[in-house]
This record gives sequence, C-alpha cells and structure tokens, in this order.
Amino acid sequence: MEIDRAGLAEFLRRRRESLQPSDVGLPQGVRRRTSGLRREEVAVLCNMSADYYSRLERERGPQPSEQMVTAIAQGLHLSLAERDHLFRLAGHNPPARGGAAEYISPGMLRILDRLDDTPAEIVTELGETLRQTRLGVALTGDLTRFSGPERSLGFRWFTDPSTRALYATEEHEFLTRLFAAGLRELATKRGSGSRAAQFVELLQERSAEFRDTWALHEVGLRPRDTKHFVHPELGELELSCQSLLDAESSQMLLVYTAVPGSESYEKLQLLSVIGPQALRG
Repeated sequence: MEIDRAGLAEFLRRRRESLQPSDVGLPQGVRRRTSGLRREEVAVLCNMSADYYSRLERERGPQPSEQMVTAIAQGLHLSLAERDHLFRLAGHNPPARGGAAEYISPGMLRILDRLDDTPAEIVTELGETLRQTRLGVALTGDLTRFSGPERSLGFRWFTDPSTRALYATEEHEFLTRLFAAGLRELATKRGSGSRAAQFVELLQERSAEFRDTWALHEVGLRPRDTKHFVHPELGELELSCQSLLDAESSQMLLVYTAVPGSESYEKLQLLSVIGPQALRG
C-alpha cells in the first residue's frame, strides 16, 4: 500500500480541529485563536515531536511507521474504524482486532481522563496494564513499564517475587489460584496459537508453583470485589474495585475506591499528596 499524503494530512487536521482539550484530558487554558487542539498538544498526546507531527499535516516528511500511526490514533482518541482508516491512509494494513487488542477506545480513555483523583487502570484480558491514572501509579508503581510476557500481572506473579509485595499476604494463595484458573479459561477460549497458550507454556517451564496450581484444573474463579494492597509508605489499603468491560476489545477499566471515613480512605487522601515518587526506581 502507498501512503496517501493529502488524505492523511486532511484527516489528521479534521480530527485535530474537532477535539477540545477537555476531550483528551487537557486543561482548557487561555483563549484559543484556532478551533480544536493545537498541533503541539497533539504531538504531546502522541509522544512525538511537534515538528514531526506538523510535517504530516503539511504532506511532508517520511512515511510514519505502524508504531507512529498507532500513537497518533491513540493520541487523537480515534474510534477503531477511524484508526483503521488512518492506517490505510498512511500506507499500512490495519492491525487485527480481537482479544489481543491493545488499542484503547476513545470512550474508555475519556472516562480514565476524568479519574485524576482516583487510582484506576485499563488492562487487557491478560492483565497487561495499558494506562494508569496518576494515583494508580502512586498506588502500585508504573505497571506500563514492563515488556514481553512480563507485562502480564498473572505472568509476573509466578516469575517475579517482588510482584507479591503489593498485595496482602493473606491474599496470595487465592490470587495464585485465580491467575492460573483465569489463564486456563483464556487459553481454552483463544486457542493453541494464542498468547495465552504461549504464557502457559512459558510458565510451566519457569515455575514449579504454576505447574502445581495448573494441575488442579480450576476454572470459574473470579476476582474479589475488595482488594488488599500494601503500599511501601502507607501500609495496607482495603479498596473496592469496580470494573467496566469494553466488550469489543475485552479490555477492563478498573477503579479503586475506599469507604468514606475509613482508614483506607484517609490513606488515599495521603496518597494524592505523596504521589508516584515513592514507588519509582
């Protein structure tokens, strides 16, 4: 496929001009001379230089890579149909849709953008954190930093002992069974060639605990509504977890809250002051 520079430039410009700062979680700021977002703001949202993005809108520069197109689509909060159209304009085949999708829908992003005062995250069906709020990072650390199979919480549970430090000890036995059972269901649902099936093979090689738990052949376990996190400075927090499922992508928005007036509620207030710095490094 060849890049359609004129079509790409026009599409990007129209989508940028149709968005307001509040649509993408940015402050409104001072009076604007142009409609929609500025090119510089879009560049920040897409994690690229303003010069690179500006050249695309001016029908110049190199053909953007698939990674760049994905970043632009996510930054502009495009729907899946718009994302696929953008890929074709840029001269690429659109990514396959399905359970392995990592593209976050605009609606899910808009909800997350409005949860700045609440720990929240968007995860894939394999437990890979795609996006966190500021307080989400403060609670558990930056979970988007991992790569490969280690991006999955369930995979790290059996391969990285430090993962368990974030959860109360009395929860460990249940979580071990939960992650194994969930992976079994997912591997069966997605089939032998899926990433879930690949994770099963890797974990059977690397973890004796996983092999023992896998042998129980449990299915049907579901996460508990109440989570017991352990923060390095604030100690244990008892939080309720509400979830919102995006059925098309199988992604979940997880929001963690505490009962008003409880000790954990007070700790969440402190967490907003401490911020993410306590869990860096």
